[in-house]
Amino acid sequence: MRVLVTGGAGFIGSHVVDALRAHGCDPVVLDVRTDPAQDVRDPEVVAKALVGVDAVCHQAAMVGLSSRFGDAPAYVSHNDVGTAVLLAEMAEAGVGHLVLAGSMVVYGEGRYRCSRHGVVRPGPRLVADLDAGRFEPPCPRCGEALAPELVGEDAPVDPRNVYACTKLTQEHLAASWARATGGSAVALRYHNVYGPRMPKDTPYAGVASFFRSALARGEAPRVFEDGGQRRDFVHVRDVAEANVAALLAEGRPGALRSYNTGSGDPRTVGEAALALATAHGGPAPVVTGEYRLGDVRHVTADSSLLRAELGWSPTVRFEDGMREFASAPLRGE
Repeated sequence: MRVLVTGGAGFIGSHVVDALRAHGCDPVVLDVRTDPAQDVRDPEVVAKALVGVDAVCHQAAMVGLSSRFGDAPAYVSHNDVGTAVLLAEMAEAGVGHLVLAGSMVVYGEGRYRCSRHGVVRPGPRLVADLDAGRFEPPCPRCGEALAPELVGEDAPVDPRNVYACTKLTQEHLAASWARATGGSAVALRYHNVYGPRMPKDTPYAGVASFFRSALARGEAPRVFEDGGQRRDFVHVRDVAEANVAALLAEGRPGALRSYNTGSGDPRTVGEAALALATAHGGPAPVVTGEYRLGDVRHVTADSSLLRAELGWSPTVRFEDGMREFASAPLRGE
């Protein structure tokens, strides 16, 4: 199988390329990192890259939570316009299978249960509460404490920042393309991906990269809020294997299928910082109480559907992955 991997020189994309080769596939890389002219928003460039291709693995994107709304046009251009151009050219070329790098950020807050009202969906956290250090969202009906649970693919979507909005739009575009062309599309909703080749010292990287970059500078990782935020940290090699499984699986013509892609082992952000600091031998994490508007408190995946339907399962344990990542090279080092 010949597979076009957009963003194939990036953090996750480069691991997807490695995994495709290991499975006997022929990856074709389209990435501005290797050539500034290889922009997925350029129809001529994309059309040329699609020649002889059987499927597309779309990893190219502007990622992470921006610190300012002024980045919104760039996110929409890179993520949504780029995806629209890619899909339009796939339709012209007759390429009928797409695997899209989705994200758990489309859910907003995760799944919560109130002891009185069952499953509820809290709204965005209030600035006054965050300023006062009240980080846990209360029940929207009675105000009592909530218990976080795993979120499934059938949960309502509720994107709460620009990046999240663009990732959901990518899924809508892919679904529209599938219906219009009879193609098949899979969106892998990544949770917190970490591992070798993460970008160094960028505000758009994931939290694991922030911690690892600080340790490389000899500084203590700075943990926002109280460190109790629950996330699902999934190793990049496992994510790459999920992409290969989705590419090799028989698709559903005319439809988009979305899958949570996580380790199934929820951990707190504070635990991740401590595991990295301990393995690195660096300064202990510092809990700052700071917060970022647009961040959610808890969101962790139920990835059982991906296991059941595509036969994928993660292989890298949290402790082993963090130990490796503590000394692994970052992109830019």
